[in-house]
Amino acid sequence: MTILGEVGQTVGRSMGTEMLIMLFLFLGMWFILIAPQKKKQKKHEEMLNTLQVGDKILTVSGIFGEICGLKPDRFEVKVDTHTTLEVHRSFISSKL
Repeated sequence: MTILGEVGQTVGRSMGTEMLIMLFLFLGMWFILIAPQKKKQKKHEEMLNTLQVGDKILTVSGIFGEICGLKPDRFEVKVDTHTTLEVHRSFISSKL
């Protein structure tokens, strides 16, 4: 609880207490927002690293296909009998 003095300055709360509150707010935001996102990103990267020829995948745009070729930065995805697409690694949503 703060009390206003005659000059209008707050009395009763030190600078260290305010910094401690800011630190707790930052840590709370870290555990609520940033840490789960990093965990999800790491899991997605592991999934991308384990993909092999013959795996069925879903792209971010909703295209289903089967991996028929691997390149360092993209996959060749067979979507139909005579149709093959090259898809960048980051656009693979999930392995089916």
